[in-house]
Amino acid sequence: MDEGRGDHRPLAARMRPRDFDEFVGQEHILGKDRVLRRTIDRDTLTSIILWGPPGTGKTTLAEIIASRTNARFIPLSAVSAGVADLRKAVEAAQKLRSFSGQRTVLFVDEIHRFNKAQQDAILPYVESGEITLIGATTENPSFEVNSALLSRCRVFRLDPLSDSDVGILVRRALEDDERGLGGRELDADDDALDHLVRLAGGDARIALTALEMAADAAPEINGRRTVTTELVEDAMQRPALLYDKTGDMHYHLISAYIKSVRGSDPDAAVYWLARMLEAGEDPLFITRRMIILAAEDVGLADPAALSLAVACQDAVHSIGMPEGYLPLTECTLYLAAAPKSNSALVAYGRAQKDVAATLNQPVPLHLRNAVTGLNRTMGYGKGYRYAHDFDGHHVEQQYLPDALAGRRYYSPTSEGAEDQIGARVRRMRGDAP
Repeated sequence: MDEGRGDHRPLAARMRPRDFDEFVGQEHILGKDRVLRRTIDRDTLTSIILWGPPGTGKTTLAEIIASRTNARFIPLSAVSAGVADLRKAVEAAQKLRSFSGQRTVLFVDEIHRFNKAQQDAILPYVESGEITLIGATTENPSFEVNSALLSRCRVFRLDPLSDSDVGILVRRALEDDERGLGGRELDADDDALDHLVRLAGGDARIALTALEMAADAAPEINGRRTVTTELVEDAMQRPALLYDKTGDMHYHLISAYIKSVRGSDPDAAVYWLARMLEAGEDPLFITRRMIILAAEDVGLADPAALSLAVACQDAVHSIGMPEGYLPLTECTLYLAAAPKSNSALVAYGRAQKDVAATLNQPVPLHLRNAVTGLNRTMGYGKGYRYAHDFDGHHVEQQYLPDALAGRRYYSPTSEGAEDQIGARVRRMRGDAP
């Protein structure tokens, strides 16, 4: 059907993939060697919950599953459906199965919005297999779906689409004469499409909706219309920021962010964070840099910084954007304001240098594994002094190879918590106070 004749559904609905050959992304669960794909292809699928951000293909995947398994597909929205709707769907499924043997896939969108009574109402039929439940949720099922129902479903996590994935879908919509915009006299600047993809943040629905709005608004010149960056910005209601995830600006901004945190300037650090996020940077890329910063630049001056950075990554991965800016900002401010020490970096560098220079130094006999009788007869473990048998749980003995005995790699700073750590290390080393 021509896009302009009769089908008034939004572009995102018209371009919904009809089978796996049109589905983009989620290779980690839909690759041909993955369990979910195999159970779909073999028509042995059991009840599942699809968990992921908006626009990543949860509804589309459910429809493909239903079509490939020759099951009847009953869609419900947890926003509007109640217990009566669930019972009606179950009754229809029971009648269909008794009459023709055909199975029913009950798709419940936003299943996290079902209350306990609604989840309990569907539980017996999921357990008996009278229906195959496919639930879709943007929220963590561990918190939003009761344990009884969750235990009877396999949870599959969908990731935000990559920019390249969204780009494929956008360009497909531009070229498709049957369902997309290919029937129009329409052009699109590469820069405009790249900007559209970047601002979509991995949400295909947002990208396609904005593309359609921009195409509708494009002025006709000499019989053709052109989607420009300005039209994309207007459709997305977001200004353009000079940025390229694979170019110089990407590296310039993350460098400025890292150096601002390292330099203990929380104001500059949060500014560069905002610059990256507003331009569409992958927030998980930023969290990876935070973890490195916490270990490399804050280090033992505040050992809690590393735990906070890892927690930030988990939080951003769990809740996604846009709310993910909150843990990102909190962690940025904490890291920037924390005392700084790069002693871990320095210590490893020194040790690495000696490893490269001395290569395979033998492990001292008293430190070797003495678990077997043969090892013990060879003197392995002999003379080892168990630290917990001594006052202060510490005892002097050689731990480095003979060629490196007495070497010092770790030089504690006096910053923050490392001041106390350093005092203990110096005391154990017998260094002068």
